[in-house]
Amino acid sequence: MEFPQRTLDGMISRVQAHGVGAARKANAARCVLAVMACAVMAGCVPGQTASLNVRAAETNPDYVHLVPITPQVIAQDDAGNSAGAIPPALLAYQPQAYQIGPGDTLYITVWNHPELTSPAGNQNEVAANGRVVQADGSIYYPFAGKVQAAGKTIEQLREVLASKLSTYIKKPEVDVSVLSYDSQRVVLQGAFTKTGPQPITGVPLTLGEAMGKAIVDDPNANLSDVVLTRDGHAYHLDIDRLEHDGHAKEIYLKGGDRIFLPYNDHQQVYVMGEVNRPRVVRFSSADISLTEAIGAAGGLNQITSKGKIYVIRNTSHPGQAHATVYELDAKSAVALALGSQFEVQPGDVVFASAAGITRWNRFLSQLLPLTNALNSTAAAQYYIQRNP
Repeated sequence: MEFPQRTLDGMISRVQAHGVGAARKANAARCVLAVMACAVMAGCVPGQTASLNVRAAETNPDYVHLVPITPQVIAQDDAGNSAGAIPPALLAYQPQAYQIGPGDTLYITVWNHPELTSPAGNQNEVAANGRVVQADGSIYYPFAGKVQAAGKTIEQLREVLASKLSTYIKKPEVDVSVLSYDSQRVVLQGAFTKTGPQPITGVPLTLGEAMGKAIVDDPNANLSDVVLTRDGHAYHLDIDRLEHDGHAKEIYLKGGDRIFLPYNDHQQVYVMGEVNRPRVVRFSSADISLTEAIGAAGGLNQITSKGKIYVIRNTSHPGQAHATVYELDAKSAVALALGSQFEVQPGDVVFASAAGITRWNRFLSQLLPLTNALNSTAAAQYYIQRNP
């Protein structure tokens, strides 16, 4: 929009004819006209009419698709994001009785024969009388000689020793226990407080128990994509959902398993606009609700926000630019209930739009310094013309 040049020229000529007082009046008139002009053009100022621009973009479905958040949309998302079942291969494994392996330390008791049970002397610690299973899986025991222990259960090894000792001892009573489990381990890596190996013992170890012992670094962990590697195959598990459903305890671990818990560097959404603390919100689960994301940013600014919330989600494919924009009118209680059920995903941009009066006030705050500069320039021009 442009004002006729003759209008401005007439104002300047009146300033020159009637002095400083008239100049100030002319400058005031100039400022009023400028404000009116900018008010007419306010709809063209970038960033001031986000909701209108989003609505206009709906006419170009090849670029953006505007979707109001409704119970039907939430139900559709819930169906698409339902937790998958535990892979059958993991459920199929059920731990059996512990099998002794190389590196284990055994304590063998022959009742009523302390010279066999504690050859190092009773005064020594139990560990000093332990027998380590060698790399070839064998141990040496007096009167029994070299015995293959690896691959046998504790009960099987006890029977073998009792049979060999029966040649020298009448009805020997033999007991075998494991002092140190070192032959079978699982390794935990990633976003744990205590990384490293954990032994497989006579008590079956579940995935949930192993992660509990390692202590998850909650603020930095991504529980939605835990990788369990077994026998050369990697299984991706959403532990957050499995724990919520109580299924994590159904996965038993075996020696050689590797558990990797990734960090949540990419598990984040960007909350912008009229919120109290615009920020990047990181989370440990596969997704969080829209209400949780807004709450993590301090909630909506009750003074400046309009109540319209947009979730911009990149749904593009290679060679195709496309985005879906979800819209929520948070001014109603029903909408707030929908927001607590709508799940935002990693990479989403959450934008809370500004109220109309907020946009106008910000526009004026940018305009007033300009009008003051025009006023000063006109006054300086008048004095220069009066005092050549």
